[in-house]
This record gives sequence, structure tokens and C-alpha cells, in this order.
Amino acid sequence: MIWLQFVVLLAFIFLGARLGGIGIAYAGAAGVIVLGFLGCTVDPEKDIPWDVLGIIMAVISCIAVLQACGGLDLLVKVSEQLMRRNPRRLTFVAPVVTFFMTVFCGTGHVAFATLPVIAEVAKEQGIRPSRPLSISVVASQVGIAASPISAAMVAMASVVEPEGIGYLPLVGVSIVVCLAGCMAGALVASRLGVELEDDPVYQERKAAGTIAMRGTGEYDIDPYARRAVAIFAVTLAAVMGYAALTSAVDLPIGRNAAIMTFMMTAALIIKVTCKVDLAGVSNQATFKGGMSAALCILGVAWLGNTFVNANIDTITGAGASIIQGNPWLLAVVLFFASALLYSQGATTTTFMPVAAAMGVSGAVMVASFPAVTGLYLLPTYPTTVAAIEMDDTGSTRIGKYVFNHPFLLPGVTSVVVAVLLGFAVTAVAL
Repeated sequence: MIWLQFVVLLAFIFLGARLGGIGIAYAGAAGVIVLGFLGCTVDPEKDIPWDVLGIIMAVISCIAVLQACGGLDLLVKVSEQLMRRNPRRLTFVAPVVTFFMTVFCGTGHVAFATLPVIAEVAKEQGIRPSRPLSISVVASQVGIAASPISAAMVAMASVVEPEGIGYLPLVGVSIVVCLAGCMAGALVASRLGVELEDDPVYQERKAAGTIAMRGTGEYDIDPYARRAVAIFAVTLAAVMGYAALTSAVDLPIGRNAAIMTFMMTAALIIKVTCKVDLAGVSNQATFKGGMSAALCILGVAWLGNTFVNANIDTITGAGASIIQGNPWLLAVVLFFASALLYSQGATTTTFMPVAAAMGVSGAVMVASFPAVTGLYLLPTYPTTVAAIEMDDTGSTRIGKYVFNHPFLLPGVTSVVVAVLLGFAVTAVAL
């Protein structure tokens, strides 16, 4: 029966991936129905990662208030100034920008605002836009595994804490190895494809006059934007400090509850002190994208956890010796699973507890953690699609065989280097 259930699991995951967007959430819920009739216990209290969903909703709601107040516009303006100061190093500067924006905000959706800037600066400098765009999209996804307020990080912290690995060491190691991996990916990206002037697709579009030059961006920054960003930054620091304390001191509010309440309180403070019109918050792009991501995790994680929890003894018995003998296989599983589940949070909440049940050490799980960011493997994730659409030179394009797209090699390089470095660092530091 387990094999039939597994086939159902894969079938509905593939169906969701084919539908795209929140279709994966709907397919996941439908798959839960089928698994229920095939003997799996359907227990929403146990199988749905409520804490993860709550954190996503709380963080995204705060980010949306920040965006409504012009805070994200301010961050994008600063990012553009940074990239224009170092235009010839764009392929290395741009991913640093998107990486830390994701780390700061806890969602890769903030990269949408910087992609047009990256494409424009690349065209101005005669740089093939696919180079900085590809690694910037990758860095915006890898940054999720390094963000102290991302759902994936919170879920990961809950799994490795019983192994004696605290929240701050986890965040610190993740930031170092993930950033190093992205820089290795940037080195690869900087050498991909012919120069822009030698690209036949670019030459055709240039001759046809379909390539537009935007110039320096015009930003109408709200006067309260700096105050809002400062409030968010202070809240982020408070979240990290409080979360670290929960590992050592018995506090009245747990770490996950603290992240939710701190973020929503920050949104309240920004609203009151920065005169934000809350009626427009739900219309912000980050709010729509973040809530869509939460819905996807609801469906996919419910589907995966229903199968795993129903067959946990069989899975751990069959996989324990294999994973323990070849710990690097955990990273491989996480990488391909994330490409199907379309979510770092869903991948972490579904597979890391299983790894822990198999007896995988905390150090191995931390080292493998960057592999949950393989969402760019298929060129269908929203930020990937956006990068392709925003590059009117045609250099960022999907090849004939689908997988030969410009995001693949920089992305795989970033993850491989981050994981290898993770194994080296955790062997010494954890």
C-alpha cells in the first residue's frame, strides 16, 4: 500500500507543479483526500505546520505594511545606488543585494522590485543581463535559508534544537555558507553565454528597436519610509535576541509565538507612527505573493506530512542506514524535493523531521539545509519567470530542452558550495 500512496503523493505534486502558483495548494489538498481513502490518517492538527503558516502570515503582513509606507521603495533605491556605483561588478553586487534583502525581509518576493534595476544597469554597461539576473534570482532563494525570520529557518531551528544546536549558531552558519555559495555561483554566472553584443537574439531585437532603456529610476519616497525601515530593523534584532534567549532561559512566550507577535506589533507601530493606510496593505505585491506562498505550504506540507507520518516507521527503517552512511544524500533529496514543492518552508517542515527520526545528526542537517532552496531548477518559479520577462534583450531565456536555462549552473554551484562549506564549518563549529 505504501507504494500506491507514494505514487499518489508524486502524482498530485506533479499536478500542482504543472498548474503552477496556488494550484499546487489545491492539488495537495486533493491528494490528502485520496491518501485518506488509501489508509493514511488525516490529522490536520498534526500534519499542517501551523507555526510555519502563522510566521509567514505575520512576517508578510509586516512587510506589506512596510511596503505601503514606502520602505521597500527606499531599500530598492539604496540598492540601485549601490549597483550603479559598481556597474562593472554587477554580477557580484546584484546577488549580494537580493540575498540580504531576502535575509532582512524573510521572503524572496522582495527581489521582484530589484530585477528591473539589475536588467537596466546591465544593459547600460553592455553586460549580458542573464548573468546578474540569474544569480540574483538564485541568491534571493538561497537567502531564505539564511534569514532569521523565514519560515524555513524557524522550522529548521525547531528540528535541530533538541540536537543541541541553538538558534543563533544556526543563523550564523547559514548566512556564512549561503553567501559564500552565492558568490561561487556569481563567478560561474559571470562566465556564462556569449557577450551581449555577440548574442544573435539581442542583435535581432536591437535592430527591430524593441529594446528600451529606462535610465535611472525615479522614486517617490514616502517621508516616513526611513522611520518604517528603522522600526522593522529594530524588530528584527529584537526577534533574534529573544529567540536566542529562549534557548537558554525559560521565557513566557516561545520563539515562534514571539516572531509572530513581534512582527505584527511592529506593523502596528509602523501604522501608528508612519500614518499607513491599512486599506491598501492587502493590495501590496508582497502581501499577495506571501499569502499565496502560505496557501501553497498548507496544501503541499499537509500532503507530504500525511504520507510521511502514516509510514514513518517504514521510511526511517529503510532510509536510516543509507542516509547515515551517505549523509550528503540528504542534501540531494532536499534539493529535488524543493524544486517540486516550490517552497523552502514546506521542504524543511516535511523532510527535516524525517531526517531527525532517521538519526541524522544535527550538524549534517545544518550542513544540508541550503539545499532546500532549489526552486529555480525548473524555470517556472515566479521570480525566475519575472527575470526572463524583464530582460528585453532576450539573453535570459529558456533553452530548447527546458533545463538548459541560465539559472541552472549558478544555482547548482551555489547550493553545492554552500553544502560542502556547511559540512566543513559544522564539523568545527557545531
